[in-house]
Amino acid sequence: MTTLIQLEILRTLRNKRYVLFTVLYPALLYVFFISAYSGGSVAGGVPAKSYFMVSMATFGAVGAVLTGSAQRISVERKTGWVRQLRLTALPGRAYTLGKIAACAVTTLPAILVVFAIGAVEGVRLGAVQWLGLGAALWLGSFVFAALGVALGYAAQPDSVQPVVMIVYMLMALFGGTWFPVGESLKKFARFNPVYQYNQLASFTQPGHSLDTSAVAGLAGFLALFVAGAAFLYRKDTKQA
Repeated sequence: MTTLIQLEILRTLRNKRYVLFTVLYPALLYVFFISAYSGGSVAGGVPAKSYFMVSMATFGAVGAVLTGSAQRISVERKTGWVRQLRLTALPGRAYTLGKIAACAVTTLPAILVVFAIGAVEGVRLGAVQWLGLGAALWLGSFVFAALGVALGYAAQPDSVQPVVMIVYMLMALFGGTWFPVGESLKKFARFNPVYQYNQLASFTQPGHSLDTSAVAGLAGFLALFVAGAAFLYRKDTKQA
């Protein structure tokens, strides 16, 4: 499984589309948003530079794992690579977990690039806060890596890209990525993993601690998506 993870990481990092859309694109959007707000704050009084640093980091991280894992798995199913792997000694569980782990590692560039721009633009956090926030966002990305694996098995190769993009954009739209979620929508937003993901950054605000309800919610989503990916993998195996 270790070899599989290493190969997946190297293949992803060599992909020019990955670098463009999941690393550079969120960084450019971050620069655009902080320029538009001109040093102001968003609803709730959170500085725009801090708010969009987190939301664009999560946007890039979700894009890195969701689109990457789903489309790659779908292509591998179409070309017969997954069928060939089933003939080896690699267990199906190891294949699925290897995909999730490899995709999650590739989120680090997307997060770190936005963090670097945020620091240059004046976002001030303590060393512990920077490390804690980076770790929280990286660990949270495993949830979407599992969702990407599930979508890769659920969608047909010819339709996986639009399916993933629709899911990706809807979750971002109603998850606080582009603007803060209003009070009236928060009771519905908690069923959106992207909203819970963005809430992980609340501890960086004065007077706030880590949102344990967001951690619990993401843990539940992770269990759900891993179970779904495992079920769809077994179903695909029977159909092969």
